[in-house]
Amino acid sequence: MIPFLPIQSPSFLHSNGSNYQEYTPNHALSPYVACYWSLDYHASDTREPHRILPDGCVDIIVDLTASSPSKGAFITGLMTRFETLNFTNEQHFFGIRLFANHAQHFLHYPVQKFIDEHVYLEDVWGIAGLLFTEEIQEARGILDRLKMVETKLIHLLRLWGNHRSPDILQTSLHYIFSAHGMNSIQALAQKVSFSERTIRRVFRDELGVSPKEFSRIIRFQSILKELLSVQNPSLMEVALKYGYYDQAHFNNEFKQFYGLVPRIVFPTRM
Repeated sequence: MIPFLPIQSPSFLHSNGSNYQEYTPNHALSPYVACYWSLDYHASDTREPHRILPDGCVDIIVDLTASSPSKGAFITGLMTRFETLNFTNEQHFFGIRLFANHAQHFLHYPVQKFIDEHVYLEDVWGIAGLLFTEEIQEARGILDRLKMVETKLIHLLRLWGNHRSPDILQTSLHYIFSAHGMNSIQALAQKVSFSERTIRRVFRDELGVSPKEFSRIIRFQSILKELLSVQNPSLMEVALKYGYYDQAHFNNEFKQFYGLVPRIVFPTRM
């Protein structure tokens, strides 16, 4: 499958009050894990909100400053809308960003149950979730933390890795990523040689969203990457390239996923 690596707002909107870093998984885990990440937020007078964007992934997040392991780690499901967090105190987080179609290998729980939700890791893993949270909180720096996490993930992959997503889902995702999310359900059905109804059912059963909804998220992510990687592209050029035939439609969909219209996020790209 063509690798798809999502992007989050701290990667391109640097705040004086926070430090966001991403770390690449080892080769054995790279088909399942998009990245590991850390976020250190230092309270300041600006108090800029931390913005979380839909990216087609599922995250396991450990709050390194939580007072209790029972509330110190949670799962954020596949997001269909943006979210903003306002921190008033110093915060430190460590996250594992899993590709949604492989997340069940590690969660051993249906991914569709987590759509737009935050669930405590203890509620999914039980006592193992508490022990994992405590271990990560007490790690001696990022290298020690990464080693612990990869050891845990490889163990879970061996334990629960027999879950296999339907081939129709994997093939559909391949075409969605290849087309940067610009697939109609009709075109997707022709590519994978299954009915539109079957594709919709598989996406709902496995991911909890429709293929159209997932494609829109991938298109949004592709647009972000385009605006960041191509030198001085105009917003209108990008909108046309990704299938938007009027500025209003482009603005409305971008705002749904980001919370702001493109010209505010990228003021130099008119």
